[in-house]
Parts: sequence; structure tokens; C-alpha cells
Amino acid sequence: MNIIITVCARGGSKGIPGKNIKEIGGNPLIYYTLRLAKELKKKRTLDNIDIILSTDSKEIKSVVEGLNIREICLDYVRPAKLATDDSGKLDAIIDAKDFMEQRTKTKYDYLIDLDVSSPLRTIEDIEKALDTIVLDKEAYNIFSVNKAHKNPYFNMVEKSNEGYYELCKKGNFLTRQSSPNVFEMNASFYIYRDVFFKENLNSVITEKSLIFEMNHICFDLDVPLDFDFLEFLMMNNKLTIEF
Repeated sequence: MNIIITVCARGGSKGIPGKNIKEIGGNPLIYYTLRLAKELKKKRTLDNIDIILSTDSKEIKSVVEGLNIREICLDYVRPAKLATDDSGKLDAIIDAKDFMEQRTKTKYDYLIDLDVSSPLRTIEDIEKALDTIVLDKEAYNIFSVNKAHKNPYFNMVEKSNEGYYELCKKGNFLTRQSSPNVFEMNASFYIYRDVFFKENLNSVITEKSLIFEMNHICFDLDVPLDFDFLEFLMMNNKLTIEF
């Protein structure tokens, strides 16, 4: 299979300034994502895997160059119009893919997007998810999730048209455990089949999407406290996986 791995890291992080290259555990955050991409390429010798960094930031690119991970294409520069607060990530992913396809003269069967700010994943996670979508010929994509801590059938409410509050999802469930299983997207990784792009789909949630449920902790680093929490877990050996 021909596979492209995209690592998107724009320079304008607002929640945690400089998040993508902020040091954690002795390395810039982006290191952990790039290392996993490199190890996946090395392990899957039967596949042709290309890795590309998508960034608009000279500082991020300089830090990545300093990591000396030779397997990564650093020649691409994300256009400014795809690096604003309002820019959709899918557009940035597609632009990077198009650049790499023109460069390598390769059409990719699958695209794996690894999110820098949600690094708690393993090669086993990626490979199991990839195997799942390969087996389901109709699926457009698959993305990582965890079991949701709150359940819209039991303890999540929203405002009704009458101005009062009611459960988000209708059902007659007396306990959370008896409610239907729901999942929260953890943003760690997304895998797309080539048909996703051929159909010009504009949302990661489609009529033919699959999920990969992680059996370990994973969360998106969105505010400074998230970063502090992850660092605490790392430094105190509280994580159940190595990343």
C-alpha cells in the first residue's frame, strides 16, 4: 500500500502559545509524533510510507530540522490562507497530500493524520485501526476515540425550544451503564481511504466512518493545565503506555 502520514503544526496556537514545540519530558511536543511516524515507516516494510510536515512556522521547521529525523519531508510550506484560526484542518491535509503526490508521482491509498497535540497513542493503535479500515472496503475513514465520561442519554442536557433543559438524547434509561455506548473523539489520529478525497467530503464524520476505541488514556492538549497534567503523568510514571 502507498501511505502518506501528515503531521500538521501551525505556528499560531492560542490555547498554549508555542504548543507544538513546547518542551515536555525533555523533548519538544512534536518530537513524539514524528518519532512514532518514523517508527511506523520503519516497521511496515511492505508498505511505501511517506511522511510530510505541514507548517507555516519557520521556528517549528527549525526545531524539527534539529531533531534530524531524515524520513520526514520538510520542503512543504503551508500557505498562509490555510494557517489561520478559521482554517479547516482538512484543507491543510489535502494541500500537503497534493504536494507530496506531485513530488513523488505517487497516488496514496491511505492518509494517516497524526495530531501533535494528542500524542498518547501507540504503533499498535495505528496498525489495528489501519487493518480495520482496510478490511471494510466501504469505509471512508476511521478515527480514534475513548469511551465518553458523560452520556447524552443520561446526564447531558441541552436547552429546548421552550427555554427549559432536557436530555440531549431521548431514552428511558435509569443508569448510565444501561444507556447506549457513546464515544468522544480524542483527536489523536485519523485514517482516510483515498475515496474520501475523491468524493470531496468536507467533514471527518461521514455516513461511512469507523471508530477505533483506545483502551488507554488519551486527551487533547488544549489549555496550559492539560500540558501540566500530561507532564505530571510522564514524570511520575503514571502512563500505561510508552509514547
